[in-house]
Amino acid sequence: MAIGEFVKSADFKNEKHVPVIELPEKIEAGKEFVVNVSVGKEIAHPNTTEHFIGWIALYFKPENGNVYNLGRAEFTAHGESTEGANKGPAFTEPSALFKVKLNQPGKLVAVSYCNIHGLWESEVEVKF
Repeated sequence: MAIGEFVKSADFKNEKHVPVIELPEKIEAGKEFVVNVSVGKEIAHPNTTEHFIGWIALYFKPENGNVYNLGRAEFTAHGESTEGANKGPAFTEPSALFKVKLNQPGKLVAVSYCNIHGLWESEVEVKF
């Protein structure tokens, strides 16, 4: 069984687990730009000790070539505390910025991990 069989996808406007990829309207080959990847843009995802997004990863697949891992952000504070669940002083929200420079068109693919509902992905086409 391949890992891809476990990865789910949906429209982020209807499903709170899907990572949302936001980029500038115009991208130029060889020039840096910022990619914002978040979970819960339209429908908030819980961020509790019991139910949270643990990480987001961003990949690039050129039109012709291998997949490249651009980066990963981990979210490790979900209200844990010695006083009990959700009573802690810190929470991290699932949102990350990636500064990227691409020399070829292709697809950006984001994958997020929910500790209860597993892996979710989305993708956007990048053209120059």
